[in-house]
Amino acid sequence: MALPFDLVVVGAGVNGVGIARDAALRGLRVALLEQDDICSGVSAWSGRLVHGGLRYLEHYDFALVRESLRERETLFRLAPHLVKPVRLIMPFYAHNRRPGWLIRVGMALYDVLSFDKKSQSHEVLGLEKLQRRFTGIGRDGLSGAAVFTDGQVEYAERLCVELAVAAAGDGAVIRTGARVDGVLTEHGRVRGVTFRDTATGEQRQVLAPVVLNVAGPWIDRVFAQQAGVWEGQPRLNGGTKGSHLVVDPFPGAPTDVVYYESRKDGRLVLVIPWMGRYLLGTTDIRFDEEPGSARCDADEMQYILDEVNSLVPEAGLTVDDVLYTYSGVRPLPYAPGVSESKVPRSHVLHDHGDGLQGLITVVGGKLTTYRQLAEDAVDDVLRRLGRPSVPCVTRKLPFPGATTDEGAVRAALRGAGLGARSVDRLLAVYGRRALDVVASAGDDAELLAVVDAPSGAIGAELVFAVRHEFARGLADVMARRTLLAFEPDHALPSLDRIAVLLGDRLGWDEQRRKEEVEDYRTWLDHLAIPA
Repeated sequence: MALPFDLVVVGAGVNGVGIARDAALRGLRVALLEQDDICSGVSAWSGRLVHGGLRYLEHYDFALVRESLRERETLFRLAPHLVKPVRLIMPFYAHNRRPGWLIRVGMALYDVLSFDKKSQSHEVLGLEKLQRRFTGIGRDGLSGAAVFTDGQVEYAERLCVELAVAAAGDGAVIRTGARVDGVLTEHGRVRGVTFRDTATGEQRQVLAPVVLNVAGPWIDRVFAQQAGVWEGQPRLNGGTKGSHLVVDPFPGAPTDVVYYESRKDGRLVLVIPWMGRYLLGTTDIRFDEEPGSARCDADEMQYILDEVNSLVPEAGLTVDDVLYTYSGVRPLPYAPGVSESKVPRSHVLHDHGDGLQGLITVVGGKLTTYRQLAEDAVDDVLRRLGRPSVPCVTRKLPFPGATTDEGAVRAALRGAGLGARSVDRLLAVYGRRALDVVASAGDDAELLAVVDAPSGAIGAELVFAVRHEFARGLADVMARRTLLAFEPDHALPSLDRIAVLLGDRLGWDEQRRKEEVEDYRTWLDHLAIPA
């Protein structure tokens, strides 16, 4: 890793892996360093919607809405197995702070700004049609609703993993478990970074004339402990915590995503069908603590439950109905004195300038617009390196798992002897790469057997995650490759079998297996229900 690169990217969230792929495709020698795992930060803790930013219209940020809508359509085309159009309902209630006419104007603008879309335009439903569509909706003060299209990525982790796989295939060097703790400088210019291997404790360095700090809500913390380097640098991150609850289907639950105004404070709240269950959220609370410590608290949980019960009176949701929660810290620009909802969502490339020439911090950014952020960042890197402009091609390159013939993939999976539940799961999680998962089993019949009955997951997925998708341990496999951590039981009844199967193939001894199981159980604290 001490060999010279053109670029070091710090952070393997969606923006970091997107930049690494774009840079590699344009001929740059790029190293991506991540302190934990791919998509182990905020990219995994969102509402998993790929949206045009309807509410950004309130702040007249038409450029960001247009960019978001364009990138949404791009993801529909490049990752159809992961990003799918969904219809959203926005009810017109008497308590809304945004009057119905304003929502109608917003919808019309949304359609105008997405003039090149192939997805369905908005429609306005009267009370009768709305009640037929969403039978459980609360009727107090209700007069109708707008219905519009956005996108959903149920498995945001898979989006990041596939980008990382593609980036490595294009020549990027990806290293997880590499905690960057210092920047190397010479005569006021950056010449690389130092990092610590979190498994061995070994200190190493990577040389490059440009370093992109893409650590999301950690951007102010990466180099903060390095004496004499970070002093005097401005605070850049002003993140807010967003929490979500996961519940089973409940009486009156909608079949569409519902996007509505809170009765309590006017915030926009979401009810999202997700993985056969419902994702409820979110909150927006200033958060200055270590981003990895963010957890849903009891007040947030009660706020969300109260709002959903108001929207769907027959739901009757209580704390006992919550399967698990999760929270993340949005990587927003630091904007003291500005309310959380009004903090800009567009991204900024911050040049640290004198003394740190070549160090650039990426501030902000959204899941939906990661590709455009990456294009902008790599354009900037090429200029800094004095290289000729090289066209960005990521707008046209499908994801590794993208397929236009799902039927053929399904038939091949059934031909391998897999049951219907496993076939459906493999297609949803891996797309066309499901064929690679099955092929990786070779003649090991045990790997084609179901390892977790409720989900239909097969053993080959576990080994494939480590050998072909950068997973290092059981928590990586369960939380960010197979997504078994997000099943209601977190696959705990199958955990011993999973650990044995994976350990046998990877040469883990009994002590290593116990440690991996314990690490995964510790990770599950991210999904804890507050007392």
